[in-house]
Formats: sequence, structure tokens, C-alpha cells
Amino acid sequence: MTDFTSSQATDIWSVADRMADAAGAAILPHFRSVTLDAENKLEGGFDPVTIADRAAETVMREVLADLRPDDSILGEEYGPKDGTSGLTWVLDPIDGTRSFISGTPTWGVLIALSDRSGPVMGMIAQPYTGERFMGGLGRASWTGPGREAALKCRDTRVLREATLFSTFPEIGTASQCAAFQRVAREARLTRYGCDCYAYALLAAGQIDLVIEAGLNAYDVQAPIAVIEAAGGVVTQWDGTPAHHGGTTLAAATPELHAAALARLNG
Repeated sequence: MTDFTSSQATDIWSVADRMADAAGAAILPHFRSVTLDAENKLEGGFDPVTIADRAAETVMREVLADLRPDDSILGEEYGPKDGTSGLTWVLDPIDGTRSFISGTPTWGVLIALSDRSGPVMGMIAQPYTGERFMGGLGRASWTGPGREAALKCRDTRVLREATLFSTFPEIGTASQCAAFQRVAREARLTRYGCDCYAYALLAAGQIDLVIEAGLNAYDVQAPIAVIEAAGGVVTQWDGTPAHHGGTTLAAATPELHAAALARLNG
């Protein structure tokens, strides 16, 4: 993993804040607008994109062009941009566009910075609620309207005491849904459809598990950095690193992660 000085870390967080500010300003005029239209990016399914998604990624890229022109970019809407620094900003301007177009405030702006080893910092920003969940480069913190706190995952170690969040059964194959249900049957409480906000709640010590499938790098890199900074564990369902996407199992403790991993794999 790349070593950063305190000054470099401060600069990186300042850039992330600038991007989150710009993205929020671009998005919020469209949230809960009765005239908002969504295009479908997926033939044979539904993967919506809106003017707000594209506007937010555009302004974030403009911030990077001004402040970090040597870094690479991977964004959901406009793809990769090569750089020379060895660092890549991984951006999802609105994670949870389905929630966004439904008027529910569980979507978020995802900002991560990664090197060859994976994400070194991440931010989950929710402009409508005014919250930012931040992890990596010396931070594990949450800010909200008039409040701030450290991020720390709960100490839950057994499935029967765990609260589980997911977007199943909407996502995943039949076999993946069956694997998820093996975990859900043992969990104390299962809730559905919280998008990236579920990962934020895990890092904030409010829930214990998030299980997902069908993800891309820009869906997971910011949540991984935030949860790991808060003491949690995130891997794919086979226990390998999850920062390239695919499946994710995020858990508050290593013991809970191991228990859920065993159920997912039968």
C-alpha cells in the first residue's frame, strides 16, 4: 500500500470534500423532482441513469482535473481516464439510482482513492441528509447536521444476534439467492434495499452484515475503505478481496464474517 504523509492525506481528504460538495450541488435540484426522467442502460432488465448521475460525475471530474490532474479516474457513467500517479479515483455519482428515482434517501455519492493494492480511502456522502462517512488515511469518522462521531463497527460475533441488510432478492442468481437465504434464516433481523447506506450503517455500528452480488468496482471501493477503517471485514463470498466488484460480504467482526462465509458456501 502507498505511504502518504499527513500533508498528503489532508490534501486528499480536501479534494474528496470538494467533490462531494460539487456532486451534492448537482444532484439535489433533481431529487424528488416530479419531472425527473430515468433512462434504462440495461437491455433485458432495468439499470436506470438520470441527468443527476451524469451531472454529478461531470463536476467531480472537473474538480480532479483542476486539483489532481495526474491521477487516474474510474467512474460509473464516463468510464476510465488514465493517469500517471499510480492512484485512481473510483467514483459512483449516485449509488442507488433506483432509490433516487423513488424518492428514498438511501442513495449516496461514493468516492474512493485506490492504489495497486485496493482502496486506501473512501467516502459515502448523502447530500440530502447532510451526512458523510469517511474511512482511511487516518480517518474513521461520521459527520451529520450539527454532529460528528467516530466510526466503529459493533462487536457482534454470532449470526443469531446479527442484523443483516441486502438488496436480495432483486439481485443475484437463483443459487446466490439460496446462499443468501442460508444466512438470512439465522440472522436476528433482515432488512432490504438500503444501497450504499447499508454499508455506512455497518461502519457506524448500527447493523452487522451486508451481503450483495452483481457489483462493480465503483459500487464497493468506498464502502470497503469506510468499513475497514471502522474495524470491519469486507471480502467476496469466497473470501478473496472484493475491490474489483462481484460479490460482497461485509461484517462487523472477523468471527461474524467467518460464520456468514461458511453459510454462503453451504
